[in-house]
Amino acid sequence: MSMNSFGHLFRVTTWGESHGPALGATVDGCPPGIPVDTAEIQRWMDRRKPGQNKYTTQRREADEVEILSGVFEGQSTGTPIQLMIRNTDQRSKDYGDIAEKFRPGHADITYWQKYGIRDYRGGGRSSARETAARVAAGGVARAALAQMLPDLRITGYMVQMGPHGIDRNRFDLAQVEQNPFWVPDAQAAEDWAAYLDGLRKSGDSVGAVIELRASGMPAGLGAPIYGKLDTDLAAAMMSINAVKGVEIGDGMAAAALTGSANADEIHMGANGPEYSSNHAGGILGGISTGQDVIVRFAVKPTSSILTPRATITKSGEAAEIVTKGRHDPCVGIRAVPVGEAMMACVLLDHVLLHRGQVGDGNGGQIG
Repeated sequence: MSMNSFGHLFRVTTWGESHGPALGATVDGCPPGIPVDTAEIQRWMDRRKPGQNKYTTQRREADEVEILSGVFEGQSTGTPIQLMIRNTDQRSKDYGDIAEKFRPGHADITYWQKYGIRDYRGGGRSSARETAARVAAGGVARAALAQMLPDLRITGYMVQMGPHGIDRNRFDLAQVEQNPFWVPDAQAAEDWAAYLDGLRKSGDSVGAVIELRASGMPAGLGAPIYGKLDTDLAAAMMSINAVKGVEIGDGMAAAALTGSANADEIHMGANGPEYSSNHAGGILGGISTGQDVIVRFAVKPTSSILTPRATITKSGEAAEIVTKGRHDPCVGIRAVPVGEAMMACVLLDHVLLHRGQVGDGNGGQIG
C-alpha cells in the first residue's frame, strides 16, 4: 500500500496496524540540533491515548513512544527519526464475527474493493489507532517549532458535538483542559456529558466539529497556487480518519457574506499591519497574514456501533451486523490532539519551505 507519507521538507511516513505488534512514524527532514525529549513527546501522546474516561474507547494502551534513531544526546541529528508505539491491548477476537461482513460507514468495503484483502481486526490501517503515530510525529514538529518560532501556540478544541454547539459568548480557552471534551465552554461540557452518556448507553455514536488555532504566527508562510498554506492544512486534516469536511476562517459561512463584510480591513499598527477582523482565517492567497490561523474540521460518527445495521458479506449476501469491541462514542474527542499534531507538522514544513525560498526574513517589509 503506497501513499503513507505527507509533507514536503518535513516528511512523515506512518506505518503499522491497529492490531499489529506496533505502529509508528519515520520523521525525515527535522533540522539538526533540535532538543527532542521523549517525555515531552509523551505528554502529547497522553492527551490522545484511549481509556482515559468513559467517553472514549476502553482499549487500554500506554501509548509509550520509543525513539529508535535520529536523536543523540537529546538532540536531533538531522537524520531520520524513527518513532515506535507498541500495541499492548489488542482483542482481535472481538472482530471474528465481522470477518466476512462489511461495517456500514467504514472503510472495510472500499479496502476490499481496492486491494482484495483487508485486515478486519479493528480495521488495520483504516483504524483511528494510526493517528497515534501522527501525534508522536507532531511532538517532534512542536519541538522544532519551539526553537524556530517560540511565540507560536497551537490550540485545538471542540466547538460542536452532534447538533450541539458552544456559546461563543462563553468562550474560554482556560476551560479546554478542564473537561473530557476539550471544549472552551464550561456549560457546554456539562450538557454534552449528559447527551453523550445517553448515546453511549444506547450503543450509538455521534460526530463533532474541531477548531484549531495557531497564534503567534509570522506573516509570509505558504506560497501561491499549488503551495498554499491552507491547501496543505486542509489536506492534512482531511487525511485524519473520519474527517468529512474542512474550512479555513469563516469557511462555508463566507458564502453568505458580502464583499464589504468579508474583507478584513487593514490598518498600520505599532508593530506592522493590523486587521479589523479575521474572516480569512489568517491566510490570504495561500500565504499567512500574521493573524491567528483558524481551521475547523468535521468528524463523522464512529462507524463501529452496537446498533444493528444492514450490510452484505464478501460474497454479496444480505446480512445484519453489530460491531462488538471497544469504540469511541464520539471519536471527535480524541481527534483534537491529532488535529493539533497535523497542524504542527504542516506549519513546520512551511517554515522550512519559506527559509529555503526567501531565507530567514520575508520578501517585503512593511513600515
